[in-house]
Amino acid sequence: MKTQNLVLDEILQNDLKQFIEDWLAESLQDGALVRAPASAQTDAAKLVRALRDGIRADGEPAQFEAPPWANLHAVLHELSASRAAQGASAGDTSRFVLAIKRPIFAALQLRITEDVRALMEAIWWNSNLADKMAQYAARAYQSSREEVIHRQQQELLELSTPVIKLWDGVLAVPIIGTLDSGRTQLVMESLLQRLVETGSELAIVDITGVPTVDTLVAQHLIKTVTAIRLMGADCIISGIRPQIAQTIVHLGIELQGITTKATLADALGLALKATGHLVTRATA
Repeated sequence: MKTQNLVLDEILQNDLKQFIEDWLAESLQDGALVRAPASAQTDAAKLVRALRDGIRADGEPAQFEAPPWANLHAVLHELSASRAAQGASAGDTSRFVLAIKRPIFAALQLRITEDVRALMEAIWWNSNLADKMAQYAARAYQSSREEVIHRQQQELLELSTPVIKLWDGVLAVPIIGTLDSGRTQLVMESLLQRLVETGSELAIVDITGVPTVDTLVAQHLIKTVTAIRLMGADCIISGIRPQIAQTIVHLGIELQGITTKATLADALGLALKATGHLVTRATA
């Protein structure tokens, strides 16, 4: 092994339990941990083992993205994802990793007592390595948070665009919020799949909960109606409020050939009539 790698490996080998305790104590003092649970000790132990793997493979801080550090990358990503799921901040995660500097520097001072230049070189090398670890942890944390946010957005989209069976042969999709390309695709996929599963011949797209309708939203609606018709079903758009009707006229949007109704109740009544059903009030 190279000199710096050999020195750090020996530090991590000697009294590993005390090294981890000093690391966690520094994390507590720095505010990276509110307390030192067993999970923090486990995380520190995993990081030390992965760090030693990289050191023994002659990994260099300047080449932290190189293969020798692959195992350390995996452990840092796992740590960051776990802390992101627990609600810890990226700063707390980075400070936890950076807290490893103090026990390393203290060990270096005890080990290199006479050669000041060698001590400074060792401190710089190890400081650079710890910084690289913290930077990687911060990036991994951000990536994990983005994955969580994306998954939550997808779940919210699915919850906000349910396909409801109103009657035999009649489905409805109440849309709440902004209708964009991604959501239109989700609506079409869910609705077309349900049309196939139920054999329904008519679908109602209710836009009562859509705040505004512009040219782009109208195009998305037209695409949805076209896709439904290609499946052999018909479509009614409900929820056309006076403001939306004025906007559509003002923008010159053509909805020719598309049946529209002011309310979902009106659309359901028309759908029942179109499918051959007759609803009557029971006499007292």
